[in-house]
Amino acid sequence: DLDKDMQESEVDEKDAQSEYEAFMEDSKTKRAQDAQSIADKESHKADLEAELEKAQVEHKSTLKEDMEKAEEIKDLHLECDWLLSNFQVRKEARAGEVESLKKAKAVLS
Repeated sequence: DLDKDMQESEVDEKDAQSEYEAFMEDSKTKRAQDAQSIADKESHKADLEAELEKAQVEHKSTLKEDMEKAEEIKDLHLECDWLLSNFQVRKEARAGEVESLKKAKAVLS
């Protein structure tokens, strides 16, 4: 009876040892997969951060260009407003100059 108990204990111990070794092998595989997963995610994160940085630089550049265009449009608008508001005065001045040139031409002829 004691031999049978010893034999059962040995079989149980061998089974437990093989289960432990299988568990350790599975854990090793899982750790390797987790490490690879972390490396992949860190790489992906770095790529996304680089894209974000590029997008931010492009956004700043585009925003600056838009502000410059808006400033140019404002300047053109002011210039056009000035031309429109002074059109009649300038027209009369040109007409006076034309009339003076005609009189000078008549005197010289």
